[in-house]
Amino acid sequence: MKIDKVVVRLKDKSLMKGTTENFSLYNKFFNMQLLGGEQITVNVEEMKAAFIVKSFEGNKNYTYSYKDSLPFGGTRVKVRFNDGEEMIGYNAYDVYGHHGFFIHPADIRGNNKCVFVVTTAIREMSFL
Repeated sequence: MKIDKVVVRLKDKSLMKGTTENFSLYNKFFNMQLLGGEQITVNVEEMKAAFIVKSFEGNKNYTYSYKDSLPFGGTRVKVRFNDGEEMIGYNAYDVYGHHGFFIHPADIRGNNKCVFVVTTAIREMSFL
């Protein structure tokens, strides 16, 4: 079973870091082991997004450019979150009928491998 490093940003702006092996596009809940070892259940509707990351440290000084083309394609989208943050990436999945959708950031040098965006946490999405 694949274990992903995940950073969860909640709608209340709090942040959790840990690992998961049962995250699914179709489920409203998933299990997460926090870095301190605590096991929790996360309600997707309380999240802004789940960031599948390369490392937990990241680089706070990194400025995303969102100019890369991804080899596997998909539809280029721009997401504006309710808190004003914007992200550009590629979506290869149906964006309707689920709690959210995945985008792969159009900046392959950034720390995010992919991002699960919760539908109720976005103000606007446009296709580019």
